[in-house]
Amino acid sequence: MRPAFLFRVFVPTFALLVCLAAGLPAQAAELVGFSDARFRPGTIVIKNSEKRLYLVLRGNRAIRYRVAVGKTRKSWTGQAFITAKYVRPDWAPSPEVRRDHPNLPTLIKGGAPNNPMGVAAMTLSNGNYAIHGTNRPGSIGRAVSYGCIRMANHDIQDLYQRVNVRTPVVALP
Repeated sequence: MRPAFLFRVFVPTFALLVCLAAGLPAQAAELVGFSDARFRPGTIVIKNSEKRLYLVLRGNRAIRYRVAVGKTRKSWTGQAFITAKYVRPDWAPSPEVRRDHPNLPTLIKGGAPNNPMGVAAMTLSNGNYAIHGTNRPGSIGRAVSYGCIRMANHDIQDLYQRVNVRTPVVALP
């Protein structure tokens, strides 16, 4: 075999295997059974204890996403709805975040690598919270936020296209 052939074929294959071993596909959304009659199709259900977000579909099914939720005493439960949708949103730290991290800038422009909102965000009616992407994919599956729901950027892009303003959101313990 020629070295050029090895480089063109085996190096990309090896890189793909490394990515698969790193667990990237495990964070992708998946279609699952969902038979909780309390929630109508089109509702977003966040299960804080599972660190999962469900978009309820017809036929006792849902799309399930891994998420990061609020840390102890910062997570929220209850009902809200989506008030607005943004692509590459700017981010300004809340007073609570600013108190804990006084060195943060007052505004981080959308698309900046240090912007914690990721590629998209959907604000919620229950205060200073959002469902948004993240610049810290390693936080997915953990309780780390100040109450916002973080999603992998590819997952927020998918959910963003599936829901509208006024979509109901329910967060459970």
